[in-house]
Amino acid sequence: MPSLDIIIAGAGMGGLTAALALQQAGHRVRLFERAQDLAPIGAAISIWPNGVKVLEHLGLGPAIAAVSGDMQTMSYRDHQGQLLTHFSLLPLYTAVGRPARPIARAHLQRLLLDAVGADQVTLGVGCEGFEQDADGVTVHLGDGRRERADLLIAADGTHSRLRDRVAGRAITREYCGYVNWNGRVAIAPDLAEAHDWAQFVGAHQRVSLMPMGGDEFYFFFDVPLPKGTPNDRSRYRAELAEHFAGWAPPVQRLIERLDPQGVARVEIHDTRPLPTLVQGRVALLGDSAHAMAPDLGQGGCQAMEDAWVLARCLDAEQDPLAALQAYEAARLERVAGIVARARKRCEITHGHEPLATQAWYAELARETGETVIAGLRKTAEGGPL
Repeated sequence: MPSLDIIIAGAGMGGLTAALALQQAGHRVRLFERAQDLAPIGAAISIWPNGVKVLEHLGLGPAIAAVSGDMQTMSYRDHQGQLLTHFSLLPLYTAVGRPARPIARAHLQRLLLDAVGADQVTLGVGCEGFEQDADGVTVHLGDGRRERADLLIAADGTHSRLRDRVAGRAITREYCGYVNWNGRVAIAPDLAEAHDWAQFVGAHQRVSLMPMGGDEFYFFFDVPLPKGTPNDRSRYRAELAEHFAGWAPPVQRLIERLDPQGVARVEIHDTRPLPTLVQGRVALLGDSAHAMAPDLGQGGCQAMEDAWVLARCLDAEQDPLAALQAYEAARLERVAGIVARARKRCEITHGHEPLATQAWYAELARETGETVIAGLRKTAEGGPL
């Protein structure tokens, strides 16, 4: 493929990873980001082996390893702190050839931005629409400008302004039924083991502590709540204390130690699998293409896979339109399956069918690690690398 001029809408994780992959393939990229600054949403991300492989192939492996958490084991306890299961993740890492890399979102974003070049990103200007013809695409920017390119990659997130146009119909974000509070806290043995991904479950709620690097845990709390409950930062600690009253001492300590100013409170939404990811010279990538519940930890990893596959499809085809069709063919079924699995896991974890949730708790008490690792391995081995 000859070198192309490509505009990317969005400079989040997906947009930056796509920019790096496309730059390395010899293309010119320009990114337009609606936000005034690149403050990441959420404290951390778990990069599972399929995502790690993409970042390694893009040359970021050592840098990611240097600032990520060392997650060696996984455990579940009930809400009172009674251990249900505890097992090593090394069999997973050995089988797929890479470890997981939990990492602060700010670190990952900085590494990607430095690799791409901050001068390639225009902040405070979003992509609002587009027009296509036989020779290219004209992108309508939020400041009134029109920019011409060979291709437009819509990586503008779960609230994408371009998704409906590409999909050919209105796509509705659907509430998954729960609220997630997340942040970071200093690692301490009275919270969890330093290298363990510790989770507490009960009453359709969940608490998680994951080592994320920098001697910190990435934590989150999940609580099923109606859509539209008040989001009052001054009440975060009191709100969590109410929802988790009577839970195990480590959960109480976490609530006491968290800094509400550093906590994000998010109503979790996803989108149902889309009928298409491409329209002519425009392709969806990342959350704009497949916003998913975070219950499999695959949202960011799937954006990384998208970026890698897109660059490889452009390598393989002389016609950019054919390359985007090949990208869609390679990604549509893969991401639809991950979205569906994430929604199913969300529903089981958060009590959409209470009997199924109770059955899951009982299964955890018998879990040796084999079933969980088999699911993680299936996801990792389904990737493009």
